[in-house]
Amino acid sequence: MNKKVYVLGGYGLIGSACIHRLVSAGFDVTGVGRSLEKGRRSNDQVKWHAVDIGTASAAEWKERLRDADIIVNAAGALQDGARDDLNAIHVNSIENITQALAGTAVTFIQVSAAGASEQASTEFMRSKARGDNVLMNSQLNWHVLRPTLVISRDAYGGTALLRAAAAFPLVNIQIFPDAQIQTVSIDDLTRAITKAATGLLPQNTIADITEEESQGFDELKMEFRSWLGLKPWCVTLPAPSWSIKLIGLIADMFGQLGWRSPLRTTALETLKSGICGNAQTWKMTGNQNCRSMKETMASMPATIQERWFAKLYLGLPLAITVLAIFWLASGIIGIVSFPTAQDVLTKRGISDDLAQLLILSGIIADITLGAAVLVRKLSRLACIGMITISAAYIIASLLTAPDLWLDPLGPMIKVIPSIVLTVFTISILEER
Repeated sequence: MNKKVYVLGGYGLIGSACIHRLVSAGFDVTGVGRSLEKGRRSNDQVKWHAVDIGTASAAEWKERLRDADIIVNAAGALQDGARDDLNAIHVNSIENITQALAGTAVTFIQVSAAGASEQASTEFMRSKARGDNVLMNSQLNWHVLRPTLVISRDAYGGTALLRAAAAFPLVNIQIFPDAQIQTVSIDDLTRAITKAATGLLPQNTIADITEEESQGFDELKMEFRSWLGLKPWCVTLPAPSWSIKLIGLIADMFGQLGWRSPLRTTALETLKSGICGNAQTWKMTGNQNCRSMKETMASMPATIQERWFAKLYLGLPLAITVLAIFWLASGIIGIVSFPTAQDVLTKRGISDDLAQLLILSGIIADITLGAAVLVRKLSRLACIGMITISAAYIIASLLTAPDLWLDPLGPMIKVIPSIVLTVFTISILEER
């Protein structure tokens, strides 16, 4: 009978790759994540359990994992926010799982992070280290694998931002030029995880999974730009330190609204400190070196999809910002110009009371949608609302004030591009 493996964080960047590798190796795999829909969309060939990893109790884990032979923990979060609690995800979950599985022969494979330490400069690294320590002090069979920056065919978080930075038009915005980065291919990482699952690693292995050499962040960006098939930048401009901090603070603010921006202060601090590991810890287990960054890139040639993604990645925050400003401004202008708007309607045969009701309804709708699109879990619904309201505006104007379509400033014509922008935004809202 095939061994049963449960992959926590199964539709994430690392988790989804783990599932594919483990299935190919003959394991009976079950994915675990918050959403069954996202899991099945990621891979409909395996079973899925919907579990909030950060809040599930020991009793719930005992029930969920009752037939498990192996646990692969690929779940993680970069920073505390509206959707994430680092201590809950990185520490409490492992406490509850090890308690639930106490006395069993289950093997727990922990995907941690190179540089994880309780003395690290970020809570991400500190919480990862605390979780590792909980596991290592348990009675389970365990392995702790600590990758550096994972390079994958898929893109999410830091790897997505790296593609976007490499595709930035004309200008290389230089940040942290002295930061040293080591990478690891997702194939090398999933191969290491599969070896641990098949019992081919020494018991209780702790190893950094990484290439041997490091490169500067600028060098890494240029390698990605070359990989994308784009021409070299025309000019390089160093980013002032204050602007980097400001971007981090803005990204943190949006993190409280549910957006998992890879530009939050934790990511920037991690990048500034460098992302490096000790490749010798993996070699000491009797395994070969992981491939270099150049070898990794050569193994996954870029296609038009990668170029489109890289160029459009920064389009989402720009589109969300423009839509929020546009709709909030429309509502505010409606308040300021209430008498003028009322006059426009009453001149076309609409009663004062109905005109006031229509204008007030429009103001409330505009401001509500402009604010809602900034909240991650409401953004899709807000976009649908924007399209619906815009279509209603067009129909209403054609019925009551068709002359507005001939206005030299084209106030109604401008609604159509806003609908197109909203449709574009919906189409790229999906994270993974």
